[in-house]
Amino acid sequence: MQTIWAETALLPSGWASKVRVEVDASGRIDALEVGAPKVGNQVALLLPAPVNVHSHGFQRAMAGLTEGRGSHRQDSFWTWRQLMFRFLDRLTPEHIEAITALAQMEMLEAGYGASVEFHYLHHQPGGAHYDTIAETSLRILSASDQTGIGLCLLPVHYQYGGCDQRDLTAGQIRFANNFDQFLSLVDAAADGVRASSLDTKIGVAPHSLRAVGVDQLRAYSSAFEHGPIHMHLAEQRAEVEEVESHWGARPVTWALDNIDLNERWCLIHCTQMTPEETVALARSGAVAGLCPITESSLGDGIFDAIRWVDNGGTFAVGSDSNIRISLSEELRTLDYSQRLRDGTRAALASSEQSTGRRIFEGIVEGGAQASGRETGSLEVGYWADMLALDTSSEFMWGRDRDTALDAWVFSGDDRLVTDVWSAGRHMVKDGAHTRRSEIVAAYKDTIDELRDAL
Repeated sequence: MQTIWAETALLPSGWASKVRVEVDASGRIDALEVGAPKVGNQVALLLPAPVNVHSHGFQRAMAGLTEGRGSHRQDSFWTWRQLMFRFLDRLTPEHIEAITALAQMEMLEAGYGASVEFHYLHHQPGGAHYDTIAETSLRILSASDQTGIGLCLLPVHYQYGGCDQRDLTAGQIRFANNFDQFLSLVDAAADGVRASSLDTKIGVAPHSLRAVGVDQLRAYSSAFEHGPIHMHLAEQRAEVEEVESHWGARPVTWALDNIDLNERWCLIHCTQMTPEETVALARSGAVAGLCPITESSLGDGIFDAIRWVDNGGTFAVGSDSNIRISLSEELRTLDYSQRLRDGTRAALASSEQSTGRRIFEGIVEGGAQASGRETGSLEVGYWADMLALDTSSEFMWGRDRDTALDAWVFSGDDRLVTDVWSAGRHMVKDGAHTRRSEIVAAYKDTIDELRDAL
């Protein structure tokens, strides 16, 4: 049993003072009392820790290496993707584990309590399967065991190179599985999940409309009856044009007409939607998985967040390419993108809640739904996924409650995160992960081995 006492905490009912939280041996919140005397591990401001709903862990090794201009006059996602393919042939399962562990460590230090890994790097260079088809998925699980982060593992189904079902290119061959192979991979990964922490989850991810066949996409909800289903959707203009050309409708319209989109689904990016598509998708119950830093980096476009939330849409955030892992910056970038597009301020605030409060409560709710994880709220029975902020910092001095959240998101940064618990595992203390030194050392060794490829 652990006891955490907070001067201020954000509960489902709103802000409360002098809050005692008891965490049982399984990692769940066992008891909670408001107006309690100081006891146990004392923190200033306690929040539910959100889920990072979209990560490609191995891409963390590319951060800072793709900012030069390619051979084309206008660089884009598609030229960036060619750079990614260049070093894939050098990555071993050991490299994947070390890089993913660093990314997960940084997520925890940023304030995330759990991660959803959208994992598509499955096979050996050249495309041959490892002796265990889910070898690299098991490496993701091993990284999470090392870092202590809550994990929802999403093996990714990636079969075709486009809507015309053309063959994959050499750079994509390590991702490839037909549907039967994918089922075998998911079964093997699920065995690994069952052997992991009690809070580890598994779902599935058809990569995109470009990468999976029409009939298979239509059957996903029935083929996989349990767990989250995630998919990239409407990220790039070229994607919109390709889907419209081959399948006769824009991506979001086609998905709404042909897939049973509901609360189990999380659609990633959705930066290329019409107003009508935004309203219809918001009302489907699916989560919009937003990655504002990566979407900015790749020039994807701006998600229509105001229209989305005005129509009851649920949203969450992820770090995607992991070019920069920063929870506060994802939230700031999301709101600033709306301000820049519309020429307004405090775009996502409401009459009852400040901008930071509204966005934060939105992502903890959406992250819980998208991950299938009993989290997102400081209440009895939920996993003890929690983060604490340093209100003694100059960035938060004199700020309280909603304005404290606003100060963290808009004037501070993730250095204000002092402590993070994931299912009761106290993995960040005094702002640093408890195993930081060894995780960083293994990552540096990996980068040294990959230096020529990177």
